[in-house]
Amino acid sequence: MGSNKAGIAQQGPSSMLQSSFELLITLSLGLVILFPLVVIAFIQLSNANISVSSIQAQQAASKLASVVSLVGAEGPPAKQFVQIQMPPGVENTYIGTNTDGIGHSITFIISTSAGPSYVSQYVSVNVSGNLGGIINPGTYIVNVSAQAQCPANALFSCVYVVPVS
Repeated sequence: MGSNKAGIAQQGPSSMLQSSFELLITLSLGLVILFPLVVIAFIQLSNANISVSSIQAQQAASKLASVVSLVGAEGPPAKQFVQIQMPPGVENTYIGTNTDGIGHSITFIISTSAGPSYVSQYVSVNVSGNLGGIINPGTYIVNVSAQAQCPANALFSCVYVVPVS
């Protein structure tokens, strides 16, 4: 019986070491499987945020284009204030052209992991302005006014769009 106790005592530490090693291997395999899933989830979440920003930028551009068309149809001295929601990730906003000249588009540039994404809205009237200073997310009030002489080029009439200070 004494030799049996000695055999159990010798077997105990090595079987506990084997159990600890098996547990370590099982946990390692679980983490190896779980880590890629977490990375994929974060990538999908990032893509969802970019999609939301693009949708919000499209809504803001559409709202501005609608007001610009209305004010342009009324002609000078028509003026309206419009409240827009600036989404996160906006690098710049161009009204008319990218040099603040007279054009027919409202463009938001959204920063994405694949590079800039452009969200544009066409307007049928001459439009110009500068919303480049509005890049932080939030709600802003914008002045949309019909001008007989456009500040960008006095030879043409246009609808001029600027943020309210």
